[in-house]
Amino acid sequence: MEHWEALCPSGYRFVYDDALFRPGTDTFLLSSLPRLKPGLRVCDLGCGTGLLGLLLLQRQPKLSVTGMDIQPAAIRLAEKAAAENDLTDRLTFCTADLRDVKSLFPTGCFDLVVCNPPYYPPASGAVAADGSLRTARAEVDCTLEDVCHAAAYLLRWGGSFCLVHKPERLTDLLCALRGAAMEPKRLRPVCKTAGTAPSLILLEGRRGGKPGLAIEAPLILQYPDGAPTTEVDAIYFRQQEDTP
Repeated sequence: MEHWEALCPSGYRFVYDDALFRPGTDTFLLSSLPRLKPGLRVCDLGCGTGLLGLLLLQRQPKLSVTGMDIQPAAIRLAEKAAAENDLTDRLTFCTADLRDVKSLFPTGCFDLVVCNPPYYPPASGAVAADGSLRTARAEVDCTLEDVCHAAAYLLRWGGSFCLVHKPERLTDLLCALRGAAMEPKRLRPVCKTAGTAPSLILLEGRRGGKPGLAIEAPLILQYPDGAPTTEVDAIYFRQQEDTP
């Protein structure tokens, strides 16, 4: 069953389907990491139904975003969302395996690549049995190394790769980035409350970047009373709900 929601009052509308992987907090958090400016060419690897692209365009309308996903059903919904929001000139999609990027795009044709990749190895107990959920959660159709090599191929020299992942995979992630000739540049832990261990990490790598990793202050999700922090409200555009 399809569901439509608005990112904020008078904002873009996104769609998801119960039969596919539903949007999660990690996608919203990832949208806050890239440093956006007008004119950037962006590629979203494993775009699903296109939520991340819409979030980026809500923050910076003058982007050109191309989404890629291996699941045709997800791409059909993403294209419906682009049409619904009158964004077909700035938000386009293709059904493709990211391991085939060399046959689809010339190298260096994007300034920014973003990805909310599968988190778990195929043998993990967290892997779902369902096909679409399995593809979204586990490295059954692509590995972390595949994702990083695809991003490196697509990026221009000096371009950025932003992704979200689990803290326990940090070593794997850093090794995969360097193995694809990208240098880790910014790391931001995500913590439920101040003082708790990270539940996610946001990471930016750069093609051709010099060594040097900046560890940024954690992104805190909740105050001690359980209310969302001001930064999380901004990421979800909730501050716009109070605007008359």
